[in-house]
Amino acid sequence: MKSLGVIGGLGPMASAYFLELLIRMTDAKTDQDHLDVILFDRPAVPDRTAYILGQSKESPLPAMIETARALESLGVSNIAVTCITSHHFFRELAAAVHIPLLNIVRETAAYLHGHGIRKAGILATSGTVTTRLFQEALEEAGLAWEIPSPQGQTQVMDLIYNQVKAGKPADLEEFRAVSDELRAKGCESLILGCTELSLIKRDHLIGSGYLDALEVLACACLRESEAPMKREWADLLRERPPVRI
Repeated sequence: MKSLGVIGGLGPMASAYFLELLIRMTDAKTDQDHLDVILFDRPAVPDRTAYILGQSKESPLPAMIETARALESLGVSNIAVTCITSHHFFRELAAAVHIPLLNIVRETAAYLHGHGIRKAGILATSGTVTTRLFQEALEEAGLAWEIPSPQGQTQVMDLIYNQVKAGKPADLEEFRAVSDELRAKGCESLILGCTELSLIKRDHLIGSGYLDALEVLACACLRESEAPMKREWADLLRERPPVRI
């Protein structure tokens, strides 16, 4: 079994949940059956969306490269980043190390393509939406996509920054409103494309028709690390399609 490095803290609670997912997904009968994971929890990394949108001049890339190289020096076999917006810097970050860097955006698009989804809605930060991370990955996979209206995107950012990141309860009416908007545009599955949105799914019954990108990443990490995976989670990447709306 290989070891995994995680660039975390972006945000902290999502990183903690990611570790929980890895443990819950592993088919383990003893402690030793679990994957060796080194989490570098680094919330001091500058905000990715603020930099991308020109609201901050502080690039997160130098700190992320430093973190990735530190994990590589500790002997991990591959690296995951529990922040989707940071994948705007994926090429530069991957080039800075000599071990594989898993790509949550590509893994998510590949999953949707492999399970017959034709059109997906994107719920993500404005940084992710502006840089077209999911849009380009979905197009490359042959899928159509939709993003929220400006008002809907404001609601998504409110959920992420003013509620989940701030440690406050999520406004489920706001969440459902922007979800309904994307459903009305014909989306068959909605991507929870920010790890803070994964926490809403963890804590609330949001219903069917969502694909949690953080779950997809956790499955991919176990797969690439050759760790034993519980059948119900292995099916997420293989046989079981997402419940359509």
